[in-house]
Amino acid sequence: MFLLRPDREFIEDAWKKKDLNLSDRCFMFINIHERKIGYQKPHCWQYEIRRQNEQSDLSNAVSQFSRPTDLFTPAENVTIEDLRSLSVGDFTFQQEKKEFCFDEVSQFIQRHEWLGKMSLYPTHIFTARYKGLLCGAVIMDMPNAFSKLLGEDTKKIERLISRGACISFSPKNLGSAIVMFSINWMVRNTPYRLFTAYADPEAKELGTIYQACNFFYLGKNSGTAFQFKIENGKWVSDRYFRSRSVYKRLAIKCSISWVPEWQDGDRVFLDRMPSEVEAQLREASKQYIASCEKREVAPKHKYAYVQGATKGETKLLRKKFLEMNKVLPYPKERGQ
Repeated sequence: MFLLRPDREFIEDAWKKKDLNLSDRCFMFINIHERKIGYQKPHCWQYEIRRQNEQSDLSNAVSQFSRPTDLFTPAENVTIEDLRSLSVGDFTFQQEKKEFCFDEVSQFIQRHEWLGKMSLYPTHIFTARYKGLLCGAVIMDMPNAFSKLLGEDTKKIERLISRGACISFSPKNLGSAIVMFSINWMVRNTPYRLFTAYADPEAKELGTIYQACNFFYLGKNSGTAFQFKIENGKWVSDRYFRSRSVYKRLAIKCSISWVPEWQDGDRVFLDRMPSEVEAQLREASKQYIASCEKREVAPKHKYAYVQGATKGETKLLRKKFLEMNKVLPYPKERGQ
């Protein structure tokens, strides 16, 4: 079944009539910046997503459990009451390979996360599942811009928590549980020790989960200053124009034959290109940005978590972090 994206008048009418069923049906097809039309609720938009999705999430889950997954696995007798009474201990947490779970997790993020789309450069995906059903996800990513929060070599140990969401009927502390599972896994299995995250005041976010996990709060002066409207109507940051897919399209437009050695996975290495090719692609990217409609974006709350592989390493890294950065009290007023 194909669903059409509703127009602005349709969306506004749904909100004015407080028709949650109507707004839920069109919800996934609303541009992220149009989602806030008429939105005057005191809670954050992410919580509003949970409210809108709850009935359909419960029905879909019960229906899914009632069907055998294969010839050898019987159906599960799971009721709505069972789902509403779940605790964190009922879920299985794991790191999953991107090539096996990307489509499933991407659809989950589109439905349950306020940004409504996957990040550009996901490097690690973490999930929380109940009897195999995807109920939570956290995405680790390369930072939008590498910081120096722990000195000149910070880029070697920093990862961004770029996306995170839980299904509507999950226990309220599942979000903090999967965030900490993700960090602990990264510290045990990778060189990364610094984990940054943002909360968007435009969506009335405070960063409640990061506060619950005892992240350091660095203030509300972070994030991109501008966004740009591309051909499909989506608003993107300037990072989009440096993505592999954009560079490849620009290369075709400039009659440049793409060389596989210029990329490693999702990353593009301009310094591996001949100087004249690099200059041509940089100029094409700059012209592309200049051709797009531009809008200012409110600064975001920024959080950071520091953890080492041992108690000793954690103590040393946190001491260095506190010496180099000003940590502020947690914000408490939404939308400011």
